[in-house]
Amino acid sequence: MVPAQLTLVNGSVFSGFSPAWQRDFYPGEVVFTTGMTGYVESLTDPSYAGQILTFTYPLIGNYGVPAPAKWESRRIWARGVVVSETCENWSHSEGRKSLLEWLKDQRVPIITGVDTRALTKTLRESGVMLGGIDSRNTYHVALNSKKCLEFPDPNEKNLVAQVSIKKPKLYGTGRKTLIAVDCGMKENIIRELERFAWKIKRVPYNYDYTKENYDAVLLSNGPGDPVMATDTIAILQKAMKQRKPIFGICLGSQILALAAGARTYKLPYGHRGQNQPCRDEATKQCLITSQNHGYAVRENSLPKGWYVNFRNLNDGSVEGVSHKTLPFFSVQFHPEASPGPTDARGLFEKFYRLL
Repeated sequence: MVPAQLTLVNGSVFSGFSPAWQRDFYPGEVVFTTGMTGYVESLTDPSYAGQILTFTYPLIGNYGVPAPAKWESRRIWARGVVVSETCENWSHSEGRKSLLEWLKDQRVPIITGVDTRALTKTLRESGVMLGGIDSRNTYHVALNSKKCLEFPDPNEKNLVAQVSIKKPKLYGTGRKTLIAVDCGMKENIIRELERFAWKIKRVPYNYDYTKENYDAVLLSNGPGDPVMATDTIAILQKAMKQRKPIFGICLGSQILALAAGARTYKLPYGHRGQNQPCRDEATKQCLITSQNHGYAVRENSLPKGWYVNFRNLNDGSVEGVSHKTLPFFSVQFHPEASPGPTDARGLFEKFYRLL
């Protein structure tokens, strides 16, 4: 391990150590998650594409890394990792390698030994911001030469296009057909959907399914600013005219709202963790949910006929929308909950019953 820094666009510098193989400046959007476990699922969640993920729990890596069958996608999508301490002496029956070995295999940079409490307080007070893991003293070189560091904003690109599958894939059997639009879909969504008797056709983000024979549409989670997913929104608007059941999850919730004519906005520091309380506005029941998003639907922009079905009890933000008469609904959190609680798992059954 060699000395390294995490540099934020506001000039803040957090010291730590990085593996010797890292010899570059690795930029991204610096965010934090409060989960105590689930680092494998989080890092392989495509929703983290373009982001440097800070784990607030002080010790990460204690149960190693399992085989790829347990991951949420085929690779790590996070741009980088920030931790207080990494555990090299991991122990678990399903573990195959250490966190550091895994990151090196995937060429994903990490900085450890960071005061993650101070970093999280900075992000909570100032909001998530661009930054970079600096393994070559770039920041001080830039200061001495009076040059500006480059912090490209990943949200200015359509990140959905980078993480979506390239060709349709089929799962399950049944008389009914579900179109599952992959905007960066976690594998546990497919695992949950396979519990029901339908044929699942998983399609790319820009696949036009509206002229095919199908019975319902699911819009998955995914990374980045939802307004950049223009192709997905345009296809969904055509599908909404057919009035078949639609269920949106996370980014899918934002895309459904945008297709309906609402607007979205960027949250100050997002919701990322496994203990976010949300209230079902119909029953007033509180669910503990797993979340990973940086944008939300602007409530006062919802068009006539739409209403808020779930609300975040921490900040009051919209956690899902529904149509009053048509079979369209969404949630901003993750009912597939891997990792996380299973309070909202029943939403998949609710969707299946709409058929």
